[in-house]
Amino acid sequence: MNIVWFSWKDINHPQAGGAEVVSDQIRVRLAADGHDVTLITARYPGSMAQEIVDRVDVRRVGGRYGVYVKARKLYKNSGLRADIVVDEMNTIPFMAPFYAKSTTNVLLTYQLARSVWFYQMIFPFSLIGYLVEPLYLRLIAKRYNAVLTESESTKAELQRYGFASDNIHVFRVGTEIQSPPELPEKLAGNTVLFLGALRPMKRPIDAIQAFEYARDSNKTLRLVLAGNDQDKYALRVIRYVAASRHREAIDLRGRVSSTEKRKLMQNADVSIVTSVKEGWGLIVTEANSQGTPAVAYDVDGLRDSVVDGKTGRLVTSGDVKSLGKAINELLSDKETYRALRKNAYEHSKQFTFENSYKDFATVLGINKP
Repeated sequence: MNIVWFSWKDINHPQAGGAEVVSDQIRVRLAADGHDVTLITARYPGSMAQEIVDRVDVRRVGGRYGVYVKARKLYKNSGLRADIVVDEMNTIPFMAPFYAKSTTNVLLTYQLARSVWFYQMIFPFSLIGYLVEPLYLRLIAKRYNAVLTESESTKAELQRYGFASDNIHVFRVGTEIQSPPELPEKLAGNTVLFLGALRPMKRPIDAIQAFEYARDSNKTLRLVLAGNDQDKYALRVIRYVAASRHREAIDLRGRVSSTEKRKLMQNADVSIVTSVKEGWGLIVTEANSQGTPAVAYDVDGLRDSVVDGKTGRLVTSGDVKSLGKAINELLSDKETYRALRKNAYEHSKQFTFENSYKDFATVLGINKP
């Protein structure tokens, strides 16, 4: 099959994240199985206009916003033939069905952005995004032959904007960090891990406040925060840590390598996740693979990746005191903690890139040539 895939970021883009990793792994497997795969994506400093990466023909045009117009032009003028067009929507769709008409059009979206606009964008752009997103979602709701997403939460959200339930398919997302052969041992019993970029929508200050409440009654606890700490908001987090009543027990690591990330997950006793929302919450599943259960907010994505009471604990979004209490309860009840660890470890094993590809291919009826 000839497959054309639109995405504003490829795996080598400086801003690439978990979604780009999953998409890349699916494309690589499609190409390895003999399909002709072309990725149309955005340029970035130092990038090539065209190159072959893992048998995928990567073509780059435009920047963060210009890519949408230039991708359409490239598709129409390049002579590309497509049996399937994948329109990967990262906030903004490529509107592929309006110009790729004689093919199967697929929408791939890991999450919708509406509740995040006011955390990540300044006014009035936040308000504009908040108001406009439902309009273009309703415009495209019936245009795609199939819609793929990573969680039941996002499926429900898509349905609210007019997408048909029977046309939305949830597929398993793979993780870069896989389970070791056996459940790892935990030694210290006092390490809380926050792993993620220090951005407003991740709410790292909520995580710190929850840790502070927990440590008020358990002085052995320590908190490790790891993730990108180079933007303006990160400075606010760093200042908060410096003024914290438990600053001596908080370790700011900044961005870490994949090897360091895995080691942190293995050594942590519980992970804490405080995002406004997620598409799935890969960080939960990755930590689970190392036998580390999560305490998280009950929001879209996290209520999918955390099986409450089985692989971790969920609390009301924004309730930092309940979050801190949940940490202490989890670590103090050894029998429950052991059960959660084992369940989390076993549950994580299904989230592989092979299963992502299998689910994706099954939905679209893609077979090996």
